[in-house]
Amino acid sequence: MPRLARAVRCLGAALGAWLAAAAAYLWSGWGAVASLLLFMAAWEAGALLAGPLVLPGPLATLETLRGLFDAGQAAPQMLISARRTLAGLGLAVGAGTALGVAAGLSMTGAMLARPWMTLLMGMPPIAWLVLAMLWFGMGDATPVFTVFVACFPIVFAGALQGTRTLDDGLREVARAYRLPRRMLLLDVLLPHVASYLFPAWVTALGSSWKVVVMAELLAANDGVGAALAVSRAQLDTAASLGWIAAVLALLLGAEYLLLEPVKRRVERWRSAA
Repeated sequence: MPRLARAVRCLGAALGAWLAAAAAYLWSGWGAVASLLLFMAAWEAGALLAGPLVLPGPLATLETLRGLFDAGQAAPQMLISARRTLAGLGLAVGAGTALGVAAGLSMTGAMLARPWMTLLMGMPPIAWLVLAMLWFGMGDATPVFTVFVACFPIVFAGALQGTRTLDDGLREVARAYRLPRRMLLLDVLLPHVASYLFPAWVTALGSSWKVVVMAELLAANDGVGAALAVSRAQLDTAASLGWIAAVLALLLGAEYLLLEPVKRRVERWRSAA
C-alpha cells in the first residue's frame, strides 16, 4: 500500500506538472494571438481613417495576397526569397556559432575579436549590399552574401558572450571530476551558451528577412523584394502590403515552427533546475 500511495502521488505530481506546462504553453500562444488581433484592429482603424488608396485594410490586403497565390505569382517568389534567406542565415549561424565559441574559450581570442565585431555590427547592410553588387552582380550571390555578413556578427557576439560568461565554478567542478570532453561540451557548455545563442538566432532571423528583401529590391530580378519593386512602380499599395504580410508570415513560421521547438528541447535543463 505505501508503494502504491507513493506511485499515485508521483503520478499526480507528474500529471500536475504536465498540465501546468501545457497551460503555460497555451497561454503564451493565446497571448501571441491576442497581440496579433490587436495589431489587426489598429490596422483596420488606420485604414478607415486614411482610406484604401493610402492604407488598405487587413482584409483587402489578405484578399490581394490570395489573388497573388491564385495567379501563381506569390509562391515562387517566396520560395526564392526563402532559399536565399536560409542560405545566408545558415552560413551565418554555422560560422558565427563555431567561431564565437572558439573565440570565447580564449581570453586572447575574445579581445582580438571584439573590435572587429563592433565594426561589423556598425557597418550598415546597405553598404555591404553596394559592395556585393560590385563583386557579384545580379543574382543569388549578392543577397546571400549580404544576409551572411549582416547576421554573422549577431550570432558571433551571442556565442562569444555565452562562452565567456560560463561560471568558473562549473569549469573547476568539471576538471575536478575529470569529465570527458564530450560531456563537458554537451552537458556544461552547450546548455549555458544556448541561452545566449537562441536570442541571437531569433534576432539574426529577423534581420535576414529584412536584408534579403532590401537586397532583392535593389539587386535582383526575382524574389519578394523584386515583386515589391514592381508593386511600388505600379502604385499598388494593397499588393505591397500583401508581399510584406507574406514575409512576416514566413518569419513567424520560421521562429515558432523551427527555432522555438529546438529551444524548448535544448533548454529543458531550466525546468529541471
